[in-house]
Amino acid sequence: MQLDLLIEFFSQQWLLVLALAATLTMLFLHESRKAGPAVSPQQAINLVNGEGGIFLDIRDGAEYSKAHIADAQHIPLAQLATRKAELSGCEEKPLIVVCKLGQSSGTATRQLREAGFSRAQKMSGGMMEWNAMKLPVVSS
Repeated sequence: MQLDLLIEFFSQQWLLVLALAATLTMLFLHESRKAGPAVSPQQAINLVNGEGGIFLDIRDGAEYSKAHIADAQHIPLAQLATRKAELSGCEEKPLIVVCKLGQSSGTATRQLREAGFSRAQKMSGGMMEWNAMKLPVVSS
């Protein structure tokens, strides 16, 4: 019954539905461009090993202590604005931003790019993807 109403609404208001879909698509594309490109865990490893890049873990302290990428610098997202100075000298290096699921890293990457870290990139999938690929972690 409700599905019939939904189908009827879509058929009668197709222009509104199309406009909503276009708006959401443009918003998604705009936000993803502002955060810069996403790299896979394997691409991130290549950037760190091959070009002297740095992993920046923005998860909270408890999650970071439990398991993190070896040699990853830790600055929680909530403190990033006040602790960017700790990353001085890394403005031209690949800076791979890592969070739990790959969602919060977009916000951090955007902040870093606006602050002059031109090679800041988010790691797609975050630590969940890293763990799923059985890549090594260390704990504090």
